[in-house]
Amino acid sequence: MNNPVIKNILLVTITGTAFLIVSIVAGLCIGSSDYGPHYILKAIFNRIEPDPNFEMILWQLRFPRVLLAVIAGGALSLGGLVFQALLRNPLSEPYILGISGGSAIGAIIGIQLGFSYFPGVSFLAFSGSLITLIAVMIISSGNNIGKDSMILSGVMINAFCSAVIMFLISISIDYKIHNIMFWLMGDFSSADPKQALLLLKIILPCFLIIFIFSNKMNILLSGREMASSMGINVKKVMIILLVVTSLMVSVTVCYCGLIGFVGLVIPHILRLILGSDHRVLVPASILFGGSYMVLCDLLSRTLPTQADLPVGVITAMTGAPLFIYLLRRVKNVS
Repeated sequence: MNNPVIKNILLVTITGTAFLIVSIVAGLCIGSSDYGPHYILKAIFNRIEPDPNFEMILWQLRFPRVLLAVIAGGALSLGGLVFQALLRNPLSEPYILGISGGSAIGAIIGIQLGFSYFPGVSFLAFSGSLITLIAVMIISSGNNIGKDSMILSGVMINAFCSAVIMFLISISIDYKIHNIMFWLMGDFSSADPKQALLLLKIILPCFLIIFIFSNKMNILLSGREMASSMGINVKKVMIILLVVTSLMVSVTVCYCGLIGFVGLVIPHILRLILGSDHRVLVPASILFGGSYMVLCDLLSRTLPTQADLPVGVITAMTGAPLFIYLLRRVKNVS
């Protein structure tokens, strides 16, 4: 236990897990129903006989929604961390780069064709994310690559994806339009236990693979030439990480819709606090990203509005100002 890296990983994991548990308890206990935190905690620990509707509200409505938020937050946060490491740009994030938009196009096509979420819609969403990623990298490549070229390419691709999405919605039959529009803004309200568990089975291997490659991401930060001289197969590592991350993000978009800026906010804050060691940042991004998403979803459904807000509205309101700040900071540095 003398290894400081292992100590840091354990400390971050324990702290992040504790914070995640607190967030999950808050997500389960707070809501619009009459069952307050004290009632729910007493019912869970068998201190009182619960109301017949209690189990339905807690386990069929709130628990799947909280579980889906944890998985989505961890996946999107980790996705942002990986893209920032591989592209060596603190502004890289699946939503900003247009990866999420490409996934959404594939998912909408799958929904309109009547495919099941897995594997049909998920596969099309994954294909859309890969096509978008390849397009961004081709457009931003060249002899004179500026610091913001990848971001500008992503913004351009994202705008194109938004136009395609609007076109697909405009030709949708009426009863699908509302569902697609609400889903596009990020929505956990339709979560069910089977859906959340299936997503977890797909996402967990991605978490594990990225953690295994976390030290290689540290080496890649020193530059491709340096990494190659240290025996790293740079092309192979980048392809594996980009494909795994695109799969993780696309499946998340497929089930949860477009939720932006999570991959920007959480990795940036964690990097400021914990440093740049990805062996520590990977578990931290998963745990704190999941916690952040649960709290954003809790805020979206408890604000005094006529209906629940899409969680993507909350993440955009918190993430967009930070993106502007980071963009100005990067320009000032360059």
